[in-house]
Amino acid sequence: MKYVDTWDLDSIFPGGTKSPELQAKLHNLKKDIEEYEQLINEWNFAEDKSASSFKAILKKHEVIGKALEQSATFVQMWHDAYMNDEYANVVMGQVMDLFGEIEKLSTRYTKKLVAIPEVDWQQLLQDEELQVVSFVLNETREDGKRLLSEEEEKIITELNKDGLTAWSQLYDTTVSIMTIPFTDKEGKTTALSVGQAMNRMYADPDPEVRKQLFENWEAAWTKFAPIFADTLNHLDGYRITLQKAHKRENYLEEPLEYNRMSKETLNAMWGAVASNKQPFINFLNQKAKLLGMEKLGWQDVDAPVAFGDVKPTRFTYDEACDFIIDNFATFGPKLAAFAKHALENRWVEAEDRPNKRPGGYCTELPEFEESRIFMTFTGSTSDASTLAHELGHAFHSHVMKDLPSLNHHYAMNVAETASTFAETIISNATVANAKNDEEKAALLNTKLENATAMFLNIHARFLFEDSFYKERTEGIVSEQRINELMENAQKEAFCNSLSSYHPHFWCSKLHFFIDDVPFYNFPYTFGYLFSLGIYAEYLKNPEGFEDKYIALLKDTGSMKVEDLAMKHLGVDLTKPEFWAEGIQLMAKDTEEFIQLTNNKLSV
Repeated sequence: MKYVDTWDLDSIFPGGTKSPELQAKLHNLKKDIEEYEQLINEWNFAEDKSASSFKAILKKHEVIGKALEQSATFVQMWHDAYMNDEYANVVMGQVMDLFGEIEKLSTRYTKKLVAIPEVDWQQLLQDEELQVVSFVLNETREDGKRLLSEEEEKIITELNKDGLTAWSQLYDTTVSIMTIPFTDKEGKTTALSVGQAMNRMYADPDPEVRKQLFENWEAAWTKFAPIFADTLNHLDGYRITLQKAHKRENYLEEPLEYNRMSKETLNAMWGAVASNKQPFINFLNQKAKLLGMEKLGWQDVDAPVAFGDVKPTRFTYDEACDFIIDNFATFGPKLAAFAKHALENRWVEAEDRPNKRPGGYCTELPEFEESRIFMTFTGSTSDASTLAHELGHAFHSHVMKDLPSLNHHYAMNVAETASTFAETIISNATVANAKNDEEKAALLNTKLENATAMFLNIHARFLFEDSFYKERTEGIVSEQRINELMENAQKEAFCNSLSSYHPHFWCSKLHFFIDDVPFYNFPYTFGYLFSLGIYAEYLKNPEGFEDKYIALLKDTGSMKVEDLAMKHLGVDLTKPEFWAEGIQLMAKDTEEFIQLTNNKLSV
């Protein structure tokens, strides 16, 4: 079937960032915010202990929140797809101003929640509608106890526009003007966007192409590194100041609270990863032999491997879409039908062209109760996995759309569970259906590249960020020192198994510069391993499992992850055993890969 590989943005706001309809919505939002402020100001719980006034505030906040997110999502989508549109930043500034107004009013609202006596609060939550969202309301009330005075929080909100948000936008703007030169065999030099260069650097079968691109890539980030070092220092320094002001004793408290998980769970997960790396180091060493290298370089870790006459699998966009839908159907009809609907209705921006930002993501259009996916599709199996990954995110949001709005907001770590579960479905089905050993080895290679990313690459990111925050609490960290921290983290995470490393990786990874979520990386590994545990349960009892899976996803916005795992899987996430079992599932794939490819090395 034919699928269009670009977004239908006009169906949201016709006319791009200068859309009159978008401006009209922003104008109406100002009126809604004024009404919201009036509702909060008039709410006096001591005089009115009924639930009706409180629920009216929640309803108005829901309407405003959906409209603001719809507007912000559209502007971000447009900017990411057309990074040369300078007006996008202007409109995003308008949207961020409105978000700032809501944030200031939310402080006033939250302080009123905190002021309600505990006995009265518990009585209020007996209301049937409020009881359903009580977890989130209790969470908001508890978080509210950290707040400073309303005036202080108002100043912080204003400063954030030129603080956290501004530093993050500076990173995006700088990356948008960067290019990476590439000279082909005919001597023609092309200026690639960051996204184009990244995709080809990691996926091109020619080691000389990968080497040239990596050298040019590292040189480009080196040139801009002084800007990025300032950006990272001030972004995280600003955040550390805010954390201290809000009585957080450690920089990990905020991301752990955001992900609704305990430090014990985080330590158990990374402890299990650190203790079970050898199979994946063995995989990298085997891959080096297959590529005729003593050790892999950084740019070779995800390189395709040819087995006999079996060439690296390539997809057209249409083939990838059909491939994903067909394999989702092996798990359940609801997931497959959803993916088909999303792909047929142009929810995905995948065209390979200049002036797009790198990376991929799934975002929400809450007023439509729909998602949108951004990526650049170049035909690799990795790109197909990315598409499946983002469709998993979209499915997660889709199954929750009938829940109360407050229960839609699940933590990032469980969000990554749905996405990596979708990838697992695809990779396991294709390996099982391989036509011969060569094809099976190629598919295992792709599957294990994902595992090494989760257990090695993302572990390096966490080790780096942890060490950077420790040093940043004491003062500014120099560019040279940041490079040292990054390379040290990579060497530890990869057990010194590579021939070269990427000291400026911290520059090139957007995740370190996102303003709203600190420590953006470890949730990926959590989600990956948690999804393996869920998949293991599916293999034991596949009949009717899709409905059980959907039930788990629906609970992700209304409980802590430890409680979620105990309720639906009967496991304790604070113990390393659960995490180690998931890792061992992938370790079996490394053994099979090495066994299959040993025959090729002995020829």
